[in-house]
Amino acid sequence: MPKLKTNRSVKKRMRVTKSGKVKHFKSGRGHLLTLKSSKRKRHLGKAGYLKGAEAKTVNMLLPYGA
Repeated sequence: MPKLKTNRSVKKRMRVTKSGKVKHFKSGRGHLLTLKSSKRKRHLGKAGYLKGAEAKTVNMLLPYGA
């Protein structure tokens, strides 16, 4: 069976942790930060985790847990 290709756009945006969870980075932290509250900016800096069907889809796009 041939090697599976990794989806490069997903690889740049997400990571698979050692326990198998899919970790993603939040958007909205690049510019126009003066109108956002400190709390909002702080929470945008923290990573989020996918669950359910979304995580399953990403695991197919990252066959080697890139």
